[in-house]
Parts: sequence; C-alpha cells; structure tokens
Amino acid sequence: MNPLSTANREVATLETAPTRYVEGSGIRFAYRQLGPSTGTPLVLLQHFSGNIDAWDPAVVNALALDRPVIAFDNAGVGRSTGQTPDNVAAMARDAVTFIELLGFSKVDLLGYSLGGCVAQQMTAEHGQLIRKLILVGTAPQGGEEHLLAVLKEAFSHTEAPDPRLPLFFTQSAASQAAGKAFLNRVYARKQDRDTDSGSAVTDPQAKALISWCATPDPEHTILRAITQPALVVSGSDDTMLPADNAYAMFKGLSNAQLVLYPDSGHGSLFQYHEFFVSHVQTFLDAKPA
Repeated sequence: MNPLSTANREVATLETAPTRYVEGSGIRFAYRQLGPSTGTPLVLLQHFSGNIDAWDPAVVNALALDRPVIAFDNAGVGRSTGQTPDNVAAMARDAVTFIELLGFSKVDLLGYSLGGCVAQQMTAEHGQLIRKLILVGTAPQGGEEHLLAVLKEAFSHTEAPDPRLPLFFTQSAASQAAGKAFLNRVYARKQDRDTDSGSAVTDPQAKALISWCATPDPEHTILRAITQPALVVSGSDDTMLPADNAYAMFKGLSNAQLVLYPDSGHGSLFQYHEFFVSHVQTFLDAKPA
C-alpha cells in the first residue's frame, strides 16, 4: 500500500506528524509525511548538519496544504541508521533508495544547501524519477563555498541563542528579527523531536560539500544532464554558498528560473517563507510550456 494513503495525513503538521520508518539496503530511514494522499510527492533534502526538525514548519506545512510533502533523514542522520557518506554521489544513491522504498515512481525534489548538491546528482543520474527540481542556497559542482570559515564566524557569536541566527541571516535588524521568528517556529515541536547531528554526521558531510565544490566541472556536466524544469533560489548575501552559484546554475541548466531574495543569507527561504512558498507552488503547479 502506498504510504500516502494512511488516514489523517491531511491534518498532520511538521510539529505533530509522527516520525515513521522504512527499511531497506541495510538502512532504516526516519521520515515524516504530510499533506494529501494524491499528487506528485515533494521530497525535501536537508542542509549540512540538519535533520527533520531543522526544517521551518512555516515552509513545510504551507507546501503540504495541496501536495504530499516528505521530510526525511538520509543515511546516518538523525534517527536514520547507517553511515553518513563523505561524498555527494553516495548520499544521492541513499536518497534514491529511500524514495524507491516508499514506492514512488515520480517525485519533485527540494534540495537545500548540501541537499541541493544531492538533488543535482540524483536528477542527473535518475532523471526518470524526478519531475521538477528546486535548488535553494546551493552550488553546482565546482562552485564556490566557504563552509568552514562561515561556521567559525557563526560560532564566534557566543551571544547568539543559536548559531543559525548569524549563519542563516544577515546582520540587519529585519533579517535578525526574521531569524528569531524562524527559531521559534523550529523549536515549536516539543515531543518526539529528531536527534541532533554529531561529528559522525557533520565531518563526512563537510567533506562531501567541500569536495563537491572543489571538484572542477568547467563543462557543467551535471547541470547539462538535467533537463527537468528547475527553480533556483538564493539569498542576496549568502556567505556560505554565495549567490554567484545560483546564477551559474541558472545559466548552466537548460530550463531554469532564478529567484534572489534581498537582504538575506543562507536561510532566505525561511526569512521570506511566504514568498518562497508562493514561488514554489507557482513553479510546481505550472503546466509544461
């Protein structure tokens, strides 16, 4: 039975949905599933060090109003078993395994940061599985990244209630206020929260992201292999994966749209969550030209 047919999935939210599990290829994947029982599922691929509860409920719940949405922990992350790979290609294979275990033959992908690298690899290698692609705050292979420097800077702000405040948002009053509102939403779930990531996750993930960007791809081989409609999104002042990456992906992809949000950093989709949801819904609902 398709797991989307489970009753009461329509009323679940990211804060209230039970964490479920599916097992295969030696990995027990943790996931939450929201939204209606019909339509093309939107699978969310998370950022470096993030788990299911690092997603913004304002984004996930709004997207799930009219489509199935699935947030999951890839291998080794959060409550999923297995070992976190140190390369994007293996992460992509694990994500494809998860989707196939759920029995889906066609999905949309929303890849954020490291998840966006994974989404590109998946789409280039398994094009028949992917209908549309959303790439947020990410980079093409060979792109520009400043992961370690930005993390060092973020963690130097010991006054910040959460490192994501300086990491994902600019120093403007408006962006910082949006960041604090984001943190309130992220911590709204009190029961059955996902397991935070330790070095067994972050060390290989850091290697994977840095290696992805350090691997030259002057011919944009991966981007050229992607023919699906793509929506590329970035913040104007993303210090981790700068917005120049978004423009490079927009130019390298054959069928892409580009959205840049002002006065925003790596967490632009959370700062402008209403605009972001609207842009994603319009993109996903659009009929082929």
